[in-house]
Amino acid sequence: MRIRLLLPVLVLSVLLAILSSAHASAIAHDASPSPRASPSPRASLPARIRACVPQAVAADPDRARELVVEMHWDGDEAAPIVRNDSAAPVAVKEIVLFDIAHELAPDTRMYGEGLQMLAQTAGTIAAPEDVGDYPDRSHYRLPEPAGFRRVYGVLALEPVGAPQFIAAFTTCSRFVGAFDISPTRVRCTIDCEGLVIPAKSAWSLESLVVREGGSRGELLGDLATRIARVHPRTAYPAPPAGWCSWYCFGPAVTAKNVLDNLSAMERDYPDLKFVQIDDGYQPSMGDWLDTGPGFGGKPVQDILREIKSRGREPAIWVAPFVASPDSKVLREHPDWFVKGDDGKPMPSDRVMFGGWRLGPWYVLDATHPEVQAHFEKLFRTMKDEWKVEYFKLDAIFWGMMRGGRFHDPKATRVEAYRLGMQAIRRGAGDKSYILGCNHPMWPSLGLIDGSRSSLDIGRNWTSVWRTGRENLLRGWQNGTLWWNDPDTLVQTGLPENEARFHATLVYATGGAMLAGDDLATLPRDKMPIVRALSRPTGVAAAFNDLTLSVGAVALANGVTRFALFNWSDAPCERSVVFAGKCRVSDAWTGEDLGVHDGGFTMRAIAAHDARLIEVVPATNTAR
Repeated sequence: MRIRLLLPVLVLSVLLAILSSAHASAIAHDASPSPRASPSPRASLPARIRACVPQAVAADPDRARELVVEMHWDGDEAAPIVRNDSAAPVAVKEIVLFDIAHELAPDTRMYGEGLQMLAQTAGTIAAPEDVGDYPDRSHYRLPEPAGFRRVYGVLALEPVGAPQFIAAFTTCSRFVGAFDISPTRVRCTIDCEGLVIPAKSAWSLESLVVREGGSRGELLGDLATRIARVHPRTAYPAPPAGWCSWYCFGPAVTAKNVLDNLSAMERDYPDLKFVQIDDGYQPSMGDWLDTGPGFGGKPVQDILREIKSRGREPAIWVAPFVASPDSKVLREHPDWFVKGDDGKPMPSDRVMFGGWRLGPWYVLDATHPEVQAHFEKLFRTMKDEWKVEYFKLDAIFWGMMRGGRFHDPKATRVEAYRLGMQAIRRGAGDKSYILGCNHPMWPSLGLIDGSRSSLDIGRNWTSVWRTGRENLLRGWQNGTLWWNDPDTLVQTGLPENEARFHATLVYATGGAMLAGDDLATLPRDKMPIVRALSRPTGVAAAFNDLTLSVGAVALANGVTRFALFNWSDAPCERSVVFAGKCRVSDAWTGEDLGVHDGGFTMRAIAAHDARLIEVVPATNTAR
């Protein structure tokens, strides 16, 4: 049954009032892919969304009318279900939870997440901007409706002169939820992947929250809290600090490189705890318990044990879901891999990016019980025998590769990925730190301790600028969903202003801090910044708008630090406001900037530069 605009206005108004007040709404649908609502333009955006008629889209359009979608609202959050009341199974393509004309101005600012870590969207609804360098729709070849920009997990809108708005999924246990926005419309879908819902049965879908009002920080903070109720943050108590081999040695790292930096940490950096060997030790992707010739001929296990014996914590890079074409694991266990239509292991470049080295990668199928056992054994060996309790898991987005066939034909991509990650956790243990990198964002909720929040850092302004935006836009996630990882701190290869900008930005994330320079050769004038960042606060800076120009980090005892960024090519000034008289100082140099009443303006911040100032109530200082 379909309600159309030819209904009398009075009848339609009454119907919409009933729909918006009902605790649950349900309707059987025809084959059209876009349910339309026609509420009054005076209604709020959340109210108009609630008035929408949700719709199931079947793989066979003639079967769509046999499906019923219900939206069970509890305040501003809904728990949708889809029900098959017919006597035969139905393949479900997607669920459209709402599709409306949003009636927002073209200059409405937007923010949305990517399905995978390397994608975010900002800009305006008329001109969306890719924040990362590797968008879902192009690099990973994920479908996007014509005329729309697709984001995943969360969509936040900041209309000029109107309440801020957020729509987001608060769960991700089985399905991928997305939002599509154009200059005129906004829609919300759940991808059911063509899976079959049995006769006389129902599926619970992912929960959705729709809100408006309050600041961006308040809306996103509330969202993080709601998500954490269902997918609690793991128990790792604080963001880690250490050193990473990749940004000075890459895949050519040797045992000597690692041990030289371990010695530098012992001598100069007492608060850097972890030594992360980042790639280069394995002969092939997938053969993680073997040592490759590139590691200087010395078994990586020996180096890891030596790190542990000298009082630091070994950390290792692993890409558990992928394997190179020449890997032993692919050769010996082809049945463990995601298959193509031909029944053979499917190379990932057939449907998405094939991998950045030693590819094209093949993908281990975590719905297979033997793969789960393999993951458990791999990580238990690294923990118990190699003494590793910090794992950087890279390329794990491949664990939910689309377009292939799983061992369990009833599993979704999200379920396949989560089964694999749960097996990894069983092997690594609850006390280990698991960092997700190149990971799916929402499907990782509750599974990882740390979340890489940007692309790899490079030693140039373009990279500092781009990764900086990626990191700060995700600040709301830090400490509630997981610990953010802004990638490494680099201080060499950048001019002084850009190095200070980057250091201030790493501080403002409140997340993990791994030094990325060769500490054994780091110039002495760079050492104080590394030491100052070696004890992360765990508190991300709060920004009042999407310009990301002034961020406040609230610390103990009334102390606030403000990160003041100049993203432009010309000098600028930045102002902060505070209550009463406060003493202001430069947090990097300790320079006293005086006592100020109600606010402070930092003048002449150079292009590509930043300042970190500390503001303390004057009564708290002895000066």
